[in-house]
Amino acid sequence: MSTRRAVVLGGTGGIGSAVVRDLLDVSGRGGDDWQVDVVARRGGPAADALTAAGASFVAGDRRDTTALRDLLRPGADLLVDTVGVTRDDALQLRPFLDDVGSTVFVSSKAVYVDDQGRHANAVDKPVFGGSVTELQPTVVAGDGDPTSRDGYGAAKVAAEQVLLDHGAPVTVLRPSKVYGVGIGRPREWFVVRRALDGRERILLADHGRGVDHTTAASGIASLVRLVADAPDRRILNVADETAPDVLEIVRTLAGLVDHRFDEVLLDQDAPTFVGTTPWSSPSPFVLDTSAARALGWQPPRYADAVRPEVDWLLETAHAVPAGGDVPWAEDPFWDRMFDYGPEDAALALLSLGRD
Repeated sequence: MSTRRAVVLGGTGGIGSAVVRDLLDVSGRGGDDWQVDVVARRGGPAADALTAAGASFVAGDRRDTTALRDLLRPGADLLVDTVGVTRDDALQLRPFLDDVGSTVFVSSKAVYVDDQGRHANAVDKPVFGGSVTELQPTVVAGDGDPTSRDGYGAAKVAAEQVLLDHGAPVTVLRPSKVYGVGIGRPREWFVVRRALDGRERILLADHGRGVDHTTAASGIASLVRLVADAPDRRILNVADETAPDVLEIVRTLAGLVDHRFDEVLLDQDAPTFVGTTPWSSPSPFVLDTSAARALGWQPPRYADAVRPEVDWLLETAHAVPAGGDVPWAEDPFWDRMFDYGPEDAALALLSLGRD
């Protein structure tokens, strides 16, 4: 067996930690040994767990050029950037790409636009005629605010172009609705918390038919390992085996927490925001993963891959002291999602309508 070196930027996040665990698991199963350097601004429980599993933790800022030089100038077999967003982020990596055997940049499906220029973060959502391939047009590369609706996808495209134009073997991955242990925005909490709160009914807009493809962090990790063995310049969509609709996701998660909801399937006349979920979509957004599969990659099933995240959500929730809240609660993303007043009011109206 040979020993190879991997550097994972943002290695304690949901995607990065999944990549690290996968590489270390391969080593444990008798594959090539991986020496994995986990880079993050600060340590903590995630860093401690990865260190205990055999990784090396390096405290450093992804955007510190000196830190990048110290990490990458000695060379690496694999570099995975899970936190880079902008053109400047990519330019920081360019001087070191020739010292890396295979580089992976995690982008987003938010770069894709439909024939009217609408993208996933736009107010008016895109409408595609079928599964989206890597040849689908993207937003125009830009250097605006990457935290804005229009700026994020444009910034990602700019970063992709800088890295791919260099000529070194760079694989750009475009996931959708990522989930997994340690993910910063665990959308599954929408259902898990409702079960913990003892909610008997769950309201779902559009009869729960919305489809927005999910991507397991563990699936990203297994694809990263594959492209580490097959360096090339390319763009690959990465998503689950199938794209579950909202109703399937809710039923899967309810089953995993041993909870049964009375499903209230709403139509287009439902009050604004009532029944909207993190996976609600006015038209299907499905990624075509044929290119990744052609390399031998096997995408996971949502129902299987989501189990570890649900266990982590439950463990985290049960560990919260009285009066406290889960670590991700301050994210504005969750605003109104657990305000049950409008839901109860809608249920009361529905009940009156039946009487």
